Amino acid sequence: MIDNKIKTLLTLVNVGSYTKAARHLALTQPAVSHHIKLLEQEYGIKIFYSDKKKLIPTPEGEILIKYSRRAIALEENAIKAIEDNRKQVKSLVIGITPTAEENLVPYVFASYCNEHPKIHINIVTNTINNIYDMLKAYELDLAIIEGRITDDRFTSILLDTDYLCLAVSPKHKFAKRKSVNLLELKKENFILRQPNAGTRKLFENHLISHSENINNFNVIMELDNVSLIKDLVSSNLGITVISHKSCRDEIAAGKLVVVPIENLIMTREINMIYPKDFHHKDILDDIRMAYNLKN
Repeated sequence: MIDNKIKTLLTLVNVGSYTKAARHLALTQPAVSHHIKLLEQEYGIKIFYSDKKKLIPTPEGEILIKYSRRAIALEENAIKAIEDNRKQVKSLVIGITPTAEENLVPYVFASYCNEHPKIHINIVTNTINNIYDMLKAYELDLAIIEGRITDDRFTSILLDTDYLCLAVSPKHKFAKRKSVNLLELKKENFILRQPNAGTRKLFENHLISHSENINNFNVIMELDNVSLIKDLVSSNLGITVISHKSCRDEIAAGKLVVVPIENLIMTREINMIYPKDFHHKDILDDIRMAYNLKN
């Protein structure tokens, strides 16, 4: 059982104030303050800076908060595992990056669950950085990501390779071109993923390798919603660099056109990442096989 003081700390961090935390926990504000003081005495640290208007954790406070989140996640996992054992089912929480979500991954999992009624899958979509943090905190069982995570604590299996492409509306002046160059692209309006997205980072890295920088391009909008990016580009409101597999349907339907960028080949990977102590490795083999069949 997790100490209630730890639950108070995490609630306080999540809501941002003692008043809101007290309301959320059905406690008095002095009781919330008392819990924090007891934690500070127990660990011999100061959890928050006292002279700040906002709740800003100290370096030691950040460490306690990080491990408190892990402890909560482990307790929730234990409770869920016990419940699953009683029901004779297996539950998995799987993190997926937004571009991977636009790929075949959800269809593969849905098909797998239909074929295996005792498997329940909860899909969480987030950026690669947040997914990495969730894996470390045991909030995820495994992840399907665009790109890589280099960490000895995790095993990585290559599921697929893809590439980034320049996508434009059929109405755009580039639509009938055989190729375009980077100089021409500097004059265009880009609609891209957020800077922390895997595809965005890959695009920027390739620009750097060509002595270019994303700041030299006119990025008018940044979104985490891949479907919305495709809709906006299809409406000729900008152009984008996107995973080719995530826009295959739009290309086939004539809603988007792919135009090669001269001397720029942007290969990307789809990887399955899981902790080395993952207990259902038979499921991983089935998922990989199902993905390959769908692909």
